[in-house]
Order: sequence, then C-alpha cells, then structure tokens
Amino acid sequence: MSIVTPSVELSSYRDQHFKGTRAEQDRLLRTTCTLYVGNLSFYTTEEQIYELFSQCGDIKRIIMGLDKYKKTPCGFCFIEYYIRTDAENCMRYVNGTRLDDRIIRTDWDAGFIEGRQYGRGKTGGQVRDEYRSDFDSGRGGYGKILQQKVGGPLVDFS
Repeated sequence: MSIVTPSVELSSYRDQHFKGTRAEQDRLLRTTCTLYVGNLSFYTTEEQIYELFSQCGDIKRIIMGLDKYKKTPCGFCFIEYYIRTDAENCMRYVNGTRLDDRIIRTDWDAGFIEGRQYGRGKTGGQVRDEYRSDFDSGRGGYGKILQQKVGGPLVDFS
C-alpha cells in the first residue's frame, strides 16, 4: 500500500487530444508509470534528465519533446518508469526542483503515444512559447510570435 500525498494526486490538467472519454483518461492517469516533464531548458540533455530522474527508480525510457519542424528540443519530455511507485516518488521529490537552472514541473501522463513528442504550437514548438513576451534564454529568447513581428530572433545584449 502506498501513502497518497498531495504531490501524487491528479492535477486538473487533461490532454485535450486524448482519444477516449474523460473517465478512461482518469483511469489511465491513476495507474500510469509515465510522467510529463515541463519547463525544461531547450539545452537540457537526455543525460541530465536521466541523471536526475533515475534517482527515483529505474527508467524504462525518456522521450524528448521536439520542435515539430526543426526536430530540436523544445522544453518538455516524457519519462516512463517500470513501476508506479518510482513515478510517485518522482512526483513527490523531483517536481518543483531545479534542473539546468530552471524549476521543472512533473505531471501524470496517460501514456506516451507516438507523435506526442512534437510541439503543438503553430511554429512547431510548444504553444506557451509562442505567446511569451518576456525574454527567456533557456527557451529560445522571446516568444515566437514576437520574433516574427520583429523579423527574426531577438538577441539580448545585456
């Protein structure tokens, strides 16, 4: 029997592209060994992710999130553990910690399906990176829409 703590409970987020009912998705989320990891730097490597997340248990595989067009990392990944207890430990102890100078977040995922490793934004990356107006060097500078209005990547010389 595992002890349920708030950090391992289901969040309110649900994948809008899930093929199935909300009840099916909730059932999968309660039994999954797969986690979504967000707010990663575009420069964080699979090796860095493995080093941190393997402290919670044996990792089955890591699927890096990629820009749909450039096939470069775009700030998220999926991690599959062999057993639920290891994934729960990750939710308890790794969620909210710092990796590559960024506070990362983890959330339950109903299970990786091929194609989900690609960003869903119009420009190929994550939707959240299209509308940002702040400069974030770990996530490609300014948001993609702002870059397009100005005519290319903006460089911060400060």
